[in-house]
Amino acid sequence: WLMACAFGMAASYALGLMTHFLPLAKVGVLALIAMLVTMVCRFYRVGPPGSLFFVMAAAIGAYTPGTVEEIPLRVGLLTMGALLASLIAFVYSLQVLRLQPADAVPPLQPPTFDFVVFDSVVIGAFVGLALAIAQALQLDRPYWVPVSCLAVIQGVSLRAVWNRQLQRVLGTAIGMLFAWWLLSLPLDAWRIALLVILLVFVIESLVVRHYGLAVIFITPLTILLAEAATLGHAPLAELIASRFIDTLLGCVVGLVGGICLHSARFRTLFGNPMRRLIPRQPPS
Repeated sequence: WLMACAFGMAASYALGLMTHFLPLAKVGVLALIAMLVTMVCRFYRVGPPGSLFFVMAAAIGAYTPGTVEEIPLRVGLLTMGALLASLIAFVYSLQVLRLQPADAVPPLQPPTFDFVVFDSVVIGAFVGLALAIAQALQLDRPYWVPVSCLAVIQGVSLRAVWNRQLQRVLGTAIGMLFAWWLLSLPLDAWRIALLVILLVFVIESLVVRHYGLAVIFITPLTILLAEAATLGHAPLAELIASRFIDTLLGCVVGLVGGICLHSARFRTLFGNPMRRLIPRQPPS
């Protein structure tokens, strides 16, 4: 499964990098990635964050400046990182198995059309819509809009969607202040790498306890990952403000998508026509 995730991450990032040179395809490709990856994650009952980081990789790639010749190098570097992570997890798993026996793998629940197909199509559509709105508003490199939308719309209930929206907006606001302070420090490549390590450690420790607290540290992490090569080229206040606007817009679109996703009327209106597209199985 880790190798599959590594491949999916590399493929998502590669597609995102390619769409940087095909601006008209960005919305469709990102929506398709969100839809397909969400389908796979839901089919195999992958827990949170699900498809979030695959879409984040694609979105960051779509707005990363560069040349066509640099695509293989960048995809290769990301693939090496993903494979290294898989290797570390594999070695760690072997160590854990030496100390305690493996738990039995529970059988997967039977996939349903609504959970796997319909929800994924709606999520992909709203992720694409979020990016389309951001592009229509001519936001500067709005990679964070569809990511914020996806993070909110994935709530398991309408209450969870609303709570996630509030936590993400408040966490991002505080995280922006934290990021402002971090980015005002004298940073070089080694210090940025150290900051990324520390932030990832804190995020992994907090995300299972409180999503809002984790977002405070996710915000500077994503800025460092996406903007590391261009830090100092633009006013810091402008960068922080634009990321907050991106988050706010994405959360609003995600909230609307969550309301639709958990609306029985919406599901009936659009779900039934989608079911008719599926060929009926012949009687056995």
